[in-house]
Amino acid sequence: MAPLPIQPAQYQTVPLTRINLQNDDFRITTCEDVEDLLASIQHAGLISPPLLIKQSSAYTIVSGFRRVAACRKLGWSEIIARILEPEFNHLACLRLAIADNALQRPLNLIETSRAFQKLSSFSGSLKQLAETASKCGLPTNHSIINKIKGLCRLPLPLQNSILNDTISLSMANELAMLEPDTAVDLARLFEQLNLSLNKQREIVTLIGEIARREDISIRQVLAFEAFQHILTDGDLDRGQKGRKIRSFLRQRRFPRIVKAEQYYNTHIKKLKLNHEIKLIPPKEFEGTTYTLNLNFTSLTHLKTIQSMLDEILQHASFKKIVEDKDPHSDKGD
Repeated sequence: MAPLPIQPAQYQTVPLTRINLQNDDFRITTCEDVEDLLASIQHAGLISPPLLIKQSSAYTIVSGFRRVAACRKLGWSEIIARILEPEFNHLACLRLAIADNALQRPLNLIETSRAFQKLSSFSGSLKQLAETASKCGLPTNHSIINKIKGLCRLPLPLQNSILNDTISLSMANELAMLEPDTAVDLARLFEQLNLSLNKQREIVTLIGEIARREDISIRQVLAFEAFQHILTDGDLDRGQKGRKIRSFLRQRRFPRIVKAEQYYNTHIKKLKLNHEIKLIPPKEFEGTTYTLNLNFTSLTHLKTIQSMLDEILQHASFKKIVEDKDPHSDKGD
């Protein structure tokens, strides 16, 4: 991080009543809980006094929001603080706020987004924003800035899902393209099911395609009775619910393919194939080309498999699989 110019800051005793807690101009941290600070401050005092700047008759917090809140909770009437000169400009204060937070611990995605949003007020272009960000130790890649910058403006439940790692940066950007209420519903669904990114994407894709195909909203898809029945089934764990929901959505989106798959699985079970013989259907049951895999260790073993294969070729279920090209002729996919 490029060093910030040292500016004079005087240590003063400030009444807590004169600190404006409503002004969030320089708030970067997403954490508002102060329980972890109470014992430390009671025992050792304010090791690192908050940084304030005087504006009119009150003081604005530049950094140390949680420290100030903890002192108020402890019932203190005044604190020692570092006071910046009134002429200290807004951008310089903001850079100090970002630096103070970043030096304590790595900024999370929402905090980084807040920093970008606040800095963008002083940048006329993405290039200028990247240059300013570099002086604060923030990412400078234009693509990364674009992906992160808007996160802090997402609905709070969505921001919380990002903070607790329920959804990734890439999924957050996908959900950001949806209606806010819809995005929140999906984030809550992912939190409830604890799904991986790939499975989240599968569900978002399937639900979106179903909504377009049936000319309904995504929220209406989420409200399907069968969908909600799976979610509220107390006999299923999260993994089972996730699998059943993905299966339901896939069947709703690709009814012909799912029926063909069910037809295939019914008859493949009747063949009772073992690890030596594997029949692979056409991809998505389109086309007529099947693949037969044989696993053998010797010529004698292969002759044994040949005998088994002769029986399979005469089996009624094998003929149904291979010769009955389209047992379910609905063309709705």
